[in-house]
Amino acid sequence: MSNSSSITHFLLLPFADTRELQLWHFWLFLGISLAALLGNDLIITSTACDQHLHTPRYFFLLNLSLLDLGCISTMVPKSMANSLWDTRDISYTACAAQIFFFSFLFSSEYSLLTIMSYDCYVAICKPLHYGSLLGSRACVHMAAAAWGTGFLYALLHTASAFSLPLCGGNAVEQFFCGIPHILKLSCSHSYLREVGLLVLSCLLVLGCFVFIVGSYVKIFRAVLSVPSEQGRHKAFSMCLPHLAVVSLFVSTGTFVYLKPSSFSSPSLDLVVSVRYSVVPPVVNPLIYSLRNQELKDAVRKLVTGCVSAAIHCLLSSAMGSQCRS
Repeated sequence: MSNSSSITHFLLLPFADTRELQLWHFWLFLGISLAALLGNDLIITSTACDQHLHTPRYFFLLNLSLLDLGCISTMVPKSMANSLWDTRDISYTACAAQIFFFSFLFSSEYSLLTIMSYDCYVAICKPLHYGSLLGSRACVHMAAAAWGTGFLYALLHTASAFSLPLCGGNAVEQFFCGIPHILKLSCSHSYLREVGLLVLSCLLVLGCFVFIVGSYVKIFRAVLSVPSEQGRHKAFSMCLPHLAVVSLFVSTGTFVYLKPSSFSSPSLDLVVSVRYSVVPPVVNPLIYSLRNQELKDAVRKLVTGCVSAAIHCLLSSAMGSQCRS
């Protein structure tokens, strides 16, 4: 029998057993990480530098990109390192940190998506009150509330999960540490407190989901009552990216935590976990920029400026070296 005081590390579930597949996994995750880093950095830099994007909508999008970068940076690097060095180990402290940051970032993102649905609702259903309801101070307060709620949620769950005695060994049935996987290792009689926190969390998640659904019911009613086709198209292009991100986030998370145990297998769990933890940070920038001409123009302006500056720097360096020679 094991207990939490004697456990110094955990064993993560590997993606592959053969060396060739491990290296393929490393290069695949490296490509995904670079794509997420590039896409979200472009959104963050474009939103921060372009004065035309200093609006509540893009302020919340900037926060979403920051959270996405944090999410993919929490789990992917350790998984890549394990595949590269052919190991499964993660230290006790690193596992606790992974659970904390995973819970913090994902709960903050869900809270932020709820706030962004309110932003869409006000923009379409109450456009005349948009400036008063979503002023700069109100936006900062709402974003801070999303981050603060996520921090408190993560702190409570991490402290509760790692205060439990562990009797089920140290093998985690996932490629990263998560609260459900630590609960499986705990003694069967000692996890009722954490289950109570999870039930409370589910109620809060359900409340946010009801708020999002209610907002979109009112949004669709308002959009369908718009007489011009151009007006309807503009309203839908404003809110459909957010609805797509929410649908991806909620559907994958619901499947992971509510699927029956009989429908579970290690390979299926790996695929689904990658989909809800690794794919969204890569896909979200594409979803938000695909039909957003303002954002595409800002990104194009940023990239063009960077390329022009690089070319000017190279030409200046070349001319300087010629003069010295």
